[in-house]
Amino acid sequence: MNGVEGRFAGALGAFRLDAEFALAPQGITALSGPSGSGKTSLLRCIAGLAHLDGHLTVAGEVWQGARVFLPPHRRMVGVVFQEASLLPHLSVRGNLLYGARRARSKAEIGFDDTVELLGLAPLIARSTANLSGGERQRVALGRALLTQPRLLLMDEPLSSLDAASKAEILPYLERLHRALAIPALYISHDASEIDRLADHVLVMNNGRIEAPSRRAPDPGRPGLDGLSGAERDRLALAALRAGLTPDA
Repeated sequence: MNGVEGRFAGALGAFRLDAEFALAPQGITALSGPSGSGKTSLLRCIAGLAHLDGHLTVAGEVWQGARVFLPPHRRMVGVVFQEASLLPHLSVRGNLLYGARRARSKAEIGFDDTVELLGLAPLIARSTANLSGGERQRVALGRALLTQPRLLLMDEPLSSLDAASKAEILPYLERLHRALAIPALYISHDASEIDRLADHVLVMNNGRIEAPSRRAPDPGRPGLDGLSGAERDRLALAALRAGLTPDA
């Protein structure tokens, strides 16, 4: 399998996770669900920052199994959190090069390509202290891409931004979406972000995946009861958020 498949089960403090999932070989899979449903816990398990029983295979490589557990620094994964966590003593260029130095494989996306894709050229010599929230997240995303990951994880990267900063960064995420040749997991509870960016959707509740990953259908293709496939997906997502179970 060239994509990602895995399952994690166990207790993290008082919270119990039991989630099985699969991500397509490329494109963005959105992970949605109410606060406290386990979205970030699942992301931390995938990144190797938390260790529960289970298995994880990425692009055919076993990252976790019965006798295998790759530590975070050996997982070819790029992570972007809610806060950019840039290195304050380095310029934008320095932060990007820091990511490039951590790459463990041949460059699939180069420095210049990353700068162009995320519109970072005007910022390249600036201190990170002089960046807006949206600019900081673009630099964090560029740094993650330059590690040459096999998997990109984004944990609500827009949740700490104001409306203007969100509007600024969303077009760059759309460009990334079109250019991305690896799987990406994008955590968000914002339905408009999911509609705009995601190819697939996973819905999580109480530590479990309640709706399987699926490619967003052609909006013009009719679905059940005369609804398009995209409309069905939105209704299913809304129902799960409202607390309805799939067999209710």
